[in-house]
Amino acid sequence: MKNLKVRLKNGEALNGCWLNLGSSLTAEIVGQAGFDWVLIDLEHGSGNEKDALLQLQALQASSTGAIIRVESNDKRRIQRALDMGAEGIMCPQIETPADAEKVIDGLYYAPDGKRGVAKMVRATSFGKNFDSYRTKSKENILGVIQIETTEALNHLDEIAALEGVDVLFVGPSDLSMSLGIFGQLDHPKYISALKAIIAAANKAGKAVGILLFNPDDYKTYYDMGIRLIACGSDATFVSQGALKMAESLNSQKA
Repeated sequence: MKNLKVRLKNGEALNGCWLNLGSSLTAEIVGQAGFDWVLIDLEHGSGNEKDALLQLQALQASSTGAIIRVESNDKRRIQRALDMGAEGIMCPQIETPADAEKVIDGLYYAPDGKRGVAKMVRATSFGKNFDSYRTKSKENILGVIQIETTEALNHLDEIAALEGVDVLFVGPSDLSMSLGIFGQLDHPKYISALKAIIAAANKAGKAVGILLFNPDDYKTYYDMGIRLIACGSDATFVSQGALKMAESLNSQKA
């Protein structure tokens, strides 16, 4: 474990990025780059669960923690990702306390949740460390709830107050789409929603996260109190690097 949950509770800012390509090689490269965490994306990314396992193995030797975004709050999806060794789960499109409670059920063993018990899994070193893993799972596993809709904004205090919800994570594209102002992240309606999310998290003693589209915006959101911050993805890094190199070579050819 890379202690993501403990570090967030201590107020540390944790910088991360997305892994969209389903590649263990780009995961290894990104893991060596110096990020605190990465998000292995099973909602919109190209990879599947087997690819996620290989990515987790590629990240093992690095200091970078791995969160997996599952595609739904189905307990089976959540516990499979945790059994593979994810340090946290991000769940998209959570709109009500009942939605969030289903996530919590998958995160924790009884009596805190309803996670199924399997000892011979990668997370427990295939049974070698099961007792320690089970005992410390509540203090180590990070529960990240994505706030992406106007309906979710109606239940912020209730969602944030749930034990097991550690982070309210803003999905800028989906949230601005739901607000009817897609991509207008300086619009008063979006700013008001963002402030409401931060206020609810602060009231409950929880952290806030966000995906940035421009690293120059980092200080703005940090100063607002956001501490789980992501920017970029392996797909972006490869695409931008390839475009820059091609443009450089082509300009010299011309």
